Amino acid sequence: MSAKITPMRSAAESALIERFPALKAALPGLASAREDAFATFAAAGLPTRRVEAWKYTDLRAAMREAAPLAIRPNAAEIAVALKGHSPLAGQGAVTLSFVNGYHVATKGGPPNGVSITPLAEALTGGHPLLSKIGALKLAQGDLALSLNTAFMTDGAIIHVAEDANVEGPIALRFVTSGATAVATAARVLMVVEAGATVMLVESHEGQGALAHQPNTAFEIIAGDKSVVHHVRLGLNSTGAVALSTLTADLGAETSLTSVNVALTGAVTRHQVFARFSGGNARAQINGATLLSSTQHADSTLVVEHAAEPGGESRELFRTIVDDEAAGVFQGKIIVQPHAQKTDGRMASNAVLLSEGAAMYNKPELEIFADDVACAHGATCGALDDELLFYLMSRGITKAEAEALMIESFVGAAIDFIDHEPIRDILHGLVQDWLQARAARLNAGALTVS
Repeated sequence: MSAKITPMRSAAESALIERFPALKAALPGLASAREDAFATFAAAGLPTRRVEAWKYTDLRAAMREAAPLAIRPNAAEIAVALKGHSPLAGQGAVTLSFVNGYHVATKGGPPNGVSITPLAEALTGGHPLLSKIGALKLAQGDLALSLNTAFMTDGAIIHVAEDANVEGPIALRFVTSGATAVATAARVLMVVEAGATVMLVESHEGQGALAHQPNTAFEIIAGDKSVVHHVRLGLNSTGAVALSTLTADLGAETSLTSVNVALTGAVTRHQVFARFSGGNARAQINGATLLSSTQHADSTLVVEHAAEPGGESRELFRTIVDDEAAGVFQGKIIVQPHAQKTDGRMASNAVLLSEGAAMYNKPELEIFADDVACAHGATCGALDDELLFYLMSRGITKAEAEALMIESFVGAAIDFIDHEPIRDILHGLVQDWLQARAARLNAGALTVS
């Protein structure tokens, strides 16, 4: 006779498990999907290092308390939240603003060929595309995505018509604000029909040092021969425990470019699940992360080639780690047996700027086909001493030389962005980070490696 084992719950897990039954009646739409997603979370709890996919990011330890789910802000709260400067402001043909996970404003009208519906409205009104939310099997069972599905409050459904060539980016601004820490759960679904071209830009901003807990999910379903450009900027509050998920289902001869730039947040994890459902698709998935203090940033991706010909995937992640910060890269390319002619390349490169900095790399290949060209690589080290000496011999100070090398290093990931003004803004944010580091150096707060 075996005894029944009851797992011990953390305070955050217990709070979430108690919260869902109390809130679910008020959460709009998709009741069955919410119940299933929450059951997945309740059975497993918050992931720890014992969960292989979370080996280097112990969310249970990082999220000791569960912040309350944010309620819809009032007019005064919205005004305060949106008053702050947004680096990507004005870059979209249309800009949707969200405060604490709720859609609060739209600036500009949808471009030709695009329809946009706030998710809360879609959930209550029975939008025809709701069935596509959570449809990518590759991501099902993921604990961060399950929590988002269970508690999602608002967001958007974006539909791009067949053969539409959308002029100007569609921009989404997410601001987490308030006097106390809150949790948010925003969800965006973008369905791009065959032959369309579109750019989506998302920025995530948190004010102050509060330990907000944003959990966002973006789903892209790209039809045959479509072209999708995606840029994500993470500027969370300095105390935030922030989770974000991108899923992409690519049709035949589709092209996807996705670049994530992460700069702030106490503990962040950005994860990508991309499936090549049609032959000869192409994806370029990049990340640029700059860390200081005691930040912890995790970039995790799974790319599945599931069609023949298997297409081409490229992943390039560049990480700068300073002070006592830690970076994580986990990447897996899966090639299914029938995905012959797959061409996959994955690289993670990190530079450590101090003795206390840490980087964890875990690239993987799972190949079940025999006619493929796949490779992965990971490097981790300090700045090149010879190049540093060369620059200093030309009259450049050591701090300036380091800044030039760092900007060039992370710029390799950012430069894949096709939109020049947005690309320049992101380079400017990298320069701001470098100037802040230089100020700390001058103040003696840290030493140059």
